[in-house]
Amino acid sequence: MNQAIESTGDSSSNNIKGHINDHDDEEILALISQLPKTKGWLKFGMSQYQDFWCPPNLVANVIRFQQHFQAQDHDIILASHPKSGTIWLKALLYSIINRHRYTSSNTPLLNSNPHQLIPFFEFTLYSSDTKPPNNSISYDPSPRLFSTHIPYASMADSIKHSSKCKIVYISRNPLDVLVSFWHFASWQPERIEEWTMEEYVEKFCNGETVFGPFWNHVLGYWKESLEKPEKVLFLKYEEMKEDFVVQVKKLADFVGFPFSREEESQGVIEQISNLCSFSNLKDLDVNKHGKLMSNGLENKSYFRKGKVGDWVNHLSPSMAARLNTVMKEKFRGSGLTFERSSC
Repeated sequence: MNQAIESTGDSSSNNIKGHINDHDDEEILALISQLPKTKGWLKFGMSQYQDFWCPPNLVANVIRFQQHFQAQDHDIILASHPKSGTIWLKALLYSIINRHRYTSSNTPLLNSNPHQLIPFFEFTLYSSDTKPPNNSISYDPSPRLFSTHIPYASMADSIKHSSKCKIVYISRNPLDVLVSFWHFASWQPERIEEWTMEEYVEKFCNGETVFGPFWNHVLGYWKESLEKPEKVLFLKYEEMKEDFVVQVKKLADFVGFPFSREEESQGVIEQISNLCSFSNLKDLDVNKHGKLMSNGLENKSYFRKGKVGDWVNHLSPSMAARLNTVMKEKFRGSGLTFERSSC
């Protein structure tokens, strides 16, 4: 266990769990100051809240979301661990649901980054000190589309218990996730000194990653998808790459926008595939220039390669073996495997 965690303890995290509904923002910030901390890839490190690691400036946003968001039955929430194919799935989900409103020539994807079209709870919608009333978060027409990196256990109660909203979760093999995040971190203007890949592998294996540990994040949604398949759809990045038509039909069926036989015969699925392909999205002018207003990051930082198995070009055999050993232990008995992650 990291020394910072040992010296601080986790009682303050549990304290917040039981009191977030009773405190205003000033008191929440005081509670956040007590959370366990560890070194992160950003200058201000990470804080441990409800058993996951998070940049301290996001913890208050997560708490506001937990306190104030009221899910509606027709809401669709895209969840993921960072660098698991989030932006690709956002483009796909948006295109599936809005295919009768837009064509490939006038879709908002041509002028907006997918993160703008399906906003994050923790980065965008609850980033202000002013708590937004629930009725200010609405879209026309229904369904409302949201996204998050927050673990399932820390989702708002209205999502987990009191609504029929649906969650789509995308997973990716941990070796590719690690490499993708390591490259993504190098784009950040507030990063600390350059980390070596060896250092980041060790942090990843210790569970000290943003919204991690990785295994807790993935298993939380995996178990819910087994217990409540009508509510949580668990997708694998690699399977979507291998058999796109089958997987995108599964996605469309799950969210209540199935493709008709006529649409299939007219090649609508293939049109969506071409529009939302990683190479096409990367080459769009909007994704080659500009920044996201929510975090100031360049749009192009979200598009690198999107390839399955690219980890072999960045991880040494010993690093890959270390990661595989940890992952096999953490996922043992769950029924969940990442076939493409073996070295």
